[in-house]
Amino acid sequence: MTTQPPLTDSHALSLRRKRATAEGMFLQESAADEIKDRVGLVNRTFTQVAVVTPYADVWATRFPGARIVSDTDTLALEPNSCDLILHAMSLHWSNDPVGQLIQCRRGLTPDGLMIAATLGGQTLEELRRYLAEAEASLTGGLSPRVAPMGEIRDYGALLQRAGLSLPVADSLPLKVQYRDAFHLMQDLRDMGETNVLSSRHRTIPPKSLFFETARRYQDAFANENGSIFASFETIFLTGWAPDPSQQQPLRPGSAKSRLADALKVPERPLRD
Repeated sequence: MTTQPPLTDSHALSLRRKRATAEGMFLQESAADEIKDRVGLVNRTFTQVAVVTPYADVWATRFPGARIVSDTDTLALEPNSCDLILHAMSLHWSNDPVGQLIQCRRGLTPDGLMIAATLGGQTLEELRRYLAEAEASLTGGLSPRVAPMGEIRDYGALLQRAGLSLPVADSLPLKVQYRDAFHLMQDLRDMGETNVLSSRHRTIPPKSLFFETARRYQDAFANENGSIFASFETIFLTGWAPDPSQQQPLRPGSAKSRLADALKVPERPLRD
């Protein structure tokens, strides 16, 4: 029996993150500010907070007093220990994203809240397209260079699989302006978000690949001043640890009034 290799090379990911810079933290900061606003809208005081993140400095400033947890395969979360858990912008690199959410759910007290932020499928859609086109034209083939990122409906399904109640998934798109494709690629290095797929080619790609990618990108998306835009999408996932006090859906057929009466319209039977 053969074992499939993990999607992410954890050692390479750790090295990339160590090289990340403060200038590359704007996506982390944007997500942290958005989650802070969302938590502030919840009519509850959270006293036992944990943040799953590789970038403690960014998140600790927004959530002082929170316990910082490394985003390893096994999270350091004791069962029923937190009333708020934030999974902060690393789920897209996890080899077992549903397992990460299940561990968060187990770490919550009853009726505790989990909010996760992660990169979604629209992220870098332009770069992925022209990088693939350039490689196909130069080599006649493709190699894995950008991590596959889930769509919002996929992440919403993960919340249900993890056993979280009242699941909600929504996204926040963002367009970022860059001087050119090389400026974008440098920013990805500063973010610690370059290629760490286990299946990636370990040889250094030819420079012609990136020059051809930049040319195609520029031809398709150049603005009047010659700059380009890159798409990013942050998906936010919200779910609660199950508790009897939460709102429950009514049983089918248990309604005591008709929808037609509420809408004040005549009720008509369906026709074959």
